[in-house]
Amino acid sequence: MTTATESVDFLQQADPYRRELLAHCYRMLGSVHDAEDLVQETYIRAWKSYDKFENRSSLRTWLYRIATNVCLTALDGRERRPLPAGLGNPDSDPGEPLDERHEVPWLEPAPDTMTGADPASVVTAKESVRLALIAALQHLPPRQRAVLVLRDVLKWRAAEVATLLETSTAAVNSVLQRARAQLADASPTEDTVTEPTEAEQRDLLDKYVSAFEAKDVPAIVALFTQDAVFDMPPYAVWYKGRENIGRHLAEVCPVGPGEMRLIPVTANGQPGFGTYWRDAEGVYRPFNLVVLTLSAQGITHSTSFFDHRLFDTFGLPPVYPEEAPAE
Repeated sequence: MTTATESVDFLQQADPYRRELLAHCYRMLGSVHDAEDLVQETYIRAWKSYDKFENRSSLRTWLYRIATNVCLTALDGRERRPLPAGLGNPDSDPGEPLDERHEVPWLEPAPDTMTGADPASVVTAKESVRLALIAALQHLPPRQRAVLVLRDVLKWRAAEVATLLETSTAAVNSVLQRARAQLADASPTEDTVTEPTEAEQRDLLDKYVSAFEAKDVPAIVALFTQDAVFDMPPYAVWYKGRENIGRHLAEVCPVGPGEMRLIPVTANGQPGFGTYWRDAEGVYRPFNLVVLTLSAQGITHSTSFFDHRLFDTFGLPPVYPEEAPAE
């Protein structure tokens, strides 16, 4: 039984690791909401057994062991969390009806304030929570996912991972090799993606806001690369290429010129926007949350999440702030 003094000591010692444990659980689950619940469970389990913690490893390592096992238990029997472009279906024709699939447990974005992904930090730190990587991880079986995250993201030694998973070092190395092979084609690397400079990114995002608020479809389309991908869970459709993206925006998207407002966010180490659509009363209400993948050539991937719970998760207001009336 943990004493009151031990409880205070536990909270002081363990609390600094909360954000990185949240990032760890998010990588494993693909859901920021599930990750929050599992971090809470991790801390409850750790607190209950803190009197048995014998300092044979660091507190950080001990917490990661608990969190990883909590995640593996939670993943048992669960479906993976995909993005529409990762369902295995060919890209869609914008003329087809939208296929809304609320029964699918879609991948969720995570705000940088929760995962510690600082866009100004080194690339490797950002890459560990990139939306493409999180989506790719969901294709791996849970134990493969755990091995890859522990070895390649957290840089644990193979022997440490083997102890956690109660297996051999050789087995861990074998699992890691298979996981890396499966991930290779699914997640872009520094060698295949050239990021824009800070000035180029700022200019691109300024143009994005102006074009979307005016719903200037040609101007929007010009910001995307030729083979860009556009998806929008919970709709299972996805579009590839400027022409199809433009057709969707012109023919299907219900928002008209002047009816949208955007608030910038950062998610998964990437730029994004909370978008608001003006209703019949003139109030701008949540429409979707967009996460963008950028290259020096333009936008390569745009994912619009229509789960309005994310607005609260990202600290966005429930309605767009009132503006001075136009003259």
